[in-house]
Amino acid sequence: MYPETVKRFKRHFQLLLLLLHCMKKIDRYILLKYLTTFFFFFLLFTAIVVVVDVSEKTDNVVKSKLPISRIITDYYFGFIPRIDAMLFPLFVFISVIFFTSKMAGRSEIIAILSSGVSFRRLLMPYVVGGLFLSAILWVGYQYVVPKANLKWANFEIKYIDSQGAPNNNNTNRKRNLYFKLDSNSYVGIRDYDTISKSGTGFFMQRFQKNKLVYNLRSEQFNWDSTKARWKLVNAVERKLDSISERVIRSNELMVSYNFKPRDLRKDDYLKDQMPTPELDEFIKLERLRGSEMLNTLLVERYNRDAIPVSVLILTIIGAVLASRKIRGGSGLHLAIGVIISVLYILFSRFSLVFATKGSFTPFIAAWTPNVIFGLLAFYLYKKAPK
Repeated sequence: MYPETVKRFKRHFQLLLLLLHCMKKIDRYILLKYLTTFFFFFLLFTAIVVVVDVSEKTDNVVKSKLPISRIITDYYFGFIPRIDAMLFPLFVFISVIFFTSKMAGRSEIIAILSSGVSFRRLLMPYVVGGLFLSAILWVGYQYVVPKANLKWANFEIKYIDSQGAPNNNNTNRKRNLYFKLDSNSYVGIRDYDTISKSGTGFFMQRFQKNKLVYNLRSEQFNWDSTKARWKLVNAVERKLDSISERVIRSNELMVSYNFKPRDLRKDDYLKDQMPTPELDEFIKLERLRGSEMLNTLLVERYNRDAIPVSVLILTIIGAVLASRKIRGGSGLHLAIGVIISVLYILFSRFSLVFATKGSFTPFIAAWTPNVIFGLLAFYLYKKAPK
């Protein structure tokens, strides 16, 4: 893990320990209820999802002839974190509503408030639990989930998608690529194979004051993984100034640019497979190149911070809703919780669509659901019986 992230995580953990130290017995009771209920639902739903996935992919797994240990490490170590991260806020919301509704049904909430504890003070263990789970999800989205996505995607491509489907080489080939290296340089590629990491028709041009000063061309090129550089075959360099032109020919020329084979894949899911520091660097390069997919990358980046915050917001909404003792009990509370969860997901989807189509900025698209439901949490809190 990166040093700055470690320091930040330590600060959050120290804050959490301080809050735990200041908590009373009733706070620890509620916090324990919260976390045990959450992890129960977390493990339960994870087991259900895995069983359903196994039943759907049994034929493909049998055809792959892989040992069980390999399937677990290469597939489910990628699949489970990916699915759990997607459902994490829902697990939190259902858990809070479930155990709080049970407490309300047994008149525990009324007893606590009658003892002189304010409603705001009652919410303290919920906030601590929400912060703790938000921190776990944040770390997951920054580092764990991207690596899990990569592991899962590689397995799917190699053993699942290939079963029973014709091998379409066109998906591995990228044609007529053209992009910026920096503010003055451009690269063009006629044909590129993402599997062999080689291609044809490479050129690089550099301009100064709108005049061409350097041109490099090569009919064939490939990625040298040992040197982490591009190898150009039969390269021709032209260096131009106002009065002369110099031509240099090379049988092989090793060059280093700010793009790698991964960057040429132009895969819609590439952004999901990069840890956040790598994604940040990739966004800088794509912004420099004037990439059309920049908005999509920025939405993914901002979502990695926004989604963990939703855990805290949904925790407060769930606690406020379920703390009332009403006719219908846990069943009605859970039904309301599911409706709110669906609405949150719909808002998130709509925001993503508007961002990718250009109506919203990526930052607004990522944070709009949190703002709306944060206002809802504040409204419900103000209306709650004190």
